[in-house]
Amino acid sequence: MEMSSRKNEVEDVAPADDVPALAKHLELMVDRYNSGRSKFVGEDEEAEEEDNSFLQFLDMVDRISTASSTSSTSSSSSSSSVIASHELDEIALVLEKAMSLLEKRLSSLLHQDPKTKPPNKSLSFGSPSYLSAYPDTHSPRPPQHDHHVQDPFNFSPQKISTLNKIATAMIAAGYHIECYLAFANFRRTAFRTTLQKFGFGSTKMEDLYKMPWESLGAEIATWNQVVWHCTTVLFQSERSLYESIFPNHPSISQNLFCDLARQVIIHLLNFAHGAVLTKWTTEKLFKFLDMYETLREDIVGGSYLESGAKELVYETDAAKDRIVEAIVAMFCDLKNSIKNDNERIPVPNGAVHPLTRYVMNYLKYACEYKDTLEEVFEQGKGRNENEKCVEVDEVEDVEKQKNSGFAVQLMKIMELLDANVERKSALYKDEALRYFFMMNNGRYIVQKVKGCEELHELMGDNWCRRRQSGLRLYHKCYQRETWSKVVQCLKPEGLQVSGNKVSKQLVKERFKCFNRMFEEIHKCQSCWLVSDPQLQSELRVSVSALVIPAYRSFVGRFKQYLESTRHIDRYIKYNPDDIELLIDDFFAGNSASMSRRRT
Repeated sequence: MEMSSRKNEVEDVAPADDVPALAKHLELMVDRYNSGRSKFVGEDEEAEEEDNSFLQFLDMVDRISTASSTSSTSSSSSSSSVIASHELDEIALVLEKAMSLLEKRLSSLLHQDPKTKPPNKSLSFGSPSYLSAYPDTHSPRPPQHDHHVQDPFNFSPQKISTLNKIATAMIAAGYHIECYLAFANFRRTAFRTTLQKFGFGSTKMEDLYKMPWESLGAEIATWNQVVWHCTTVLFQSERSLYESIFPNHPSISQNLFCDLARQVIIHLLNFAHGAVLTKWTTEKLFKFLDMYETLREDIVGGSYLESGAKELVYETDAAKDRIVEAIVAMFCDLKNSIKNDNERIPVPNGAVHPLTRYVMNYLKYACEYKDTLEEVFEQGKGRNENEKCVEVDEVEDVEKQKNSGFAVQLMKIMELLDANVERKSALYKDEALRYFFMMNNGRYIVQKVKGCEELHELMGDNWCRRRQSGLRLYHKCYQRETWSKVVQCLKPEGLQVSGNKVSKQLVKERFKCFNRMFEEIHKCQSCWLVSDPQLQSELRVSVSALVIPAYRSFVGRFKQYLESTRHIDRYIKYNPDDIELLIDDFFAGNSASMSRRRT
């Protein structure tokens, strides 16, 4: 009953020609809302019917604002239609109270949590499901989620309509600055809170500099995802929100969005600048490449920012240039670390050296960023002119990639790695083990190159052929150093005495010599390690092909001279099948027993 009477009161109020009466009634309505006798929509389910009263309130504000503005600027109206000066002052006070109420209401609406579902968990950068789809070694672009996924800034249509009406009333009354600031302050805080929920906060430069790399790497991964999400989802959502609330005031909408987007982008760029200020080490390469790829996208966006775009483009380019400088320096650091590696302890058993594994895996992962690194080294030309690196002889292959700065870097690294492996091989006293080590490491390098399409393309087929030719040479040298004396022992020359008569004693010595040498080689080379199954098989086959036929022939020819000898098994300890079985123990990295024989 009370509400109906208030509606009648409003309807009975005279139109714009009785502005003072409208102002008095508006003041009564302001008092009702301030005292709590009238409630805004959304504060109470029973207050839904108050919506009409609130709309009349807004309409009354608009009529009074228009009438008082017209009256104050009129100089030729009749005395009956012109509002007296003291009445204008009273109306201004009422409008000020109304604006204060609207500003509170606006703030209340903005700070209410949207009556919509929270963002999809997959869009929360702290969720395991999101991060599991984003390997560290790949591009920073997160999975392409459906763009219809609920964003965190959604307001209900009813709330947007109410915000629009309040904003329109405040702007019409000349309170556009207050309206602008209320929106700007809230949305800035809301956006910051949203980024914090996604795992990205405000980290100071000095804190970034002191942060352990594991922590900083995680922060960079989050930053990449946040930038992507801002530019593809949040900015679009934010702009749509402003356009919905200020459809008739595009300049206010645009300015609100530009101010917010500029602050967010500067905040994101500050993180990039801070991250690049940390010490440049090779382990940071891939995270820095992710950052470069993120900044390479149009994060400023001409469609987003009409004003201030040049400043942001400059800041973005400055951050990219600094990252380029860091990446180039990291490759130089890698080359210097290979060149200056003076480790004096040989790797046990001729295995693949840890540095060889590290460098080849590093280059393999780097090739996943092939296009980006091509771009980086193109931009970085001249930045490392003074670095001292060995010259590359792979002119033919480099010529094919003459426009590829990255290919030239790879060639330099390979040359340095080859030289390093050769230096390391000199640490072995056993010549056979030295060639085995170079063959083992060389095979690992070639297989890594051939197993990575991008790396193979950059190094070229000629490079692979030359390296494989070198491996065959190492293989022959290994066979010569290990088995030449063994095979020589199985030759028949020198066993005859007194014409064509075979010396039984010399045959015994030959068998004893073979047993001793083979057992020593078996004991030693069973411990040698070849991790490549194909190379391991090839080596065993080649040894078998060299030794077993010679041994079989020797046994078949000279066994008869020992058949009458007591304890013949002291001399002919192994049959050819035993030798084949024992050769299968070679290069497994284990100390094997000589007891394995066929039965």
